[in-house]
Amino acid sequence: MRIGRTTLVACCLAVAALGLAATEPGAPLTPDAPPQQPSADPPPGDLLIASAQIGDPRFHHAVVLLLRHDKDGAFGIIINHPLAEERIAKLLEATGDDAAGVDGSVRVFLGGPVQPELGFLIHDADYRRAETMMVDDKVAMTGSKDSLRDIGQHKGPRKYLFALGYTGWGPGQLEAEIARNDWFTVPEDPALVFDEDRDTVWDKALARRGRDL
Repeated sequence: MRIGRTTLVACCLAVAALGLAATEPGAPLTPDAPPQQPSADPPPGDLLIASAQIGDPRFHHAVVLLLRHDKDGAFGIIINHPLAEERIAKLLEATGDDAAGVDGSVRVFLGGPVQPELGFLIHDADYRRAETMMVDDKVAMTGSKDSLRDIGQHKGPRKYLFALGYTGWGPGQLEAEIARNDWFTVPEDPALVFDEDRDTVWDKALARRGRDL
């Protein structure tokens, strides 16, 4: 049986009551990750563009925002695989939280195949909470459910993307995949992360790579 995207969101919510990624100031971005090391190339903030020949259907035309990359591995969020629109109150209630005073909805994306029960809010760098982790001076990530509550109370970030799950690589794995042309890289573009039609992000990222070359 083929599972639709709306059904997949419901399944993710049911698996672990949407445990948003817990982060503390200065903590690594990934669950149980080692302390962050000096950044490797490509650096955090770059976009990874899946090649048409990548061979893994989970990454078909995927564009990944790289959040961490060092000698211990890499971690990122796919930004162009939307799942469904979901009420913020429902997302919070799935964690056992009171959703009083919260309204609106967010578009939910599949951030990657790893731990799809975890939620990640990618947002502009102007919005910060104590647990927010800066990727660079343009983009940040907050993994607390309070960031969703802020959006639902109209005091959250201006631009954001909410994703379930993430994409991860072990030491040297991403470098090897880039070397065999599974992935291409381009510098971060907030317009691609937040603004462009998700159906065009892969094509526009590839076009930008051509200009950067």
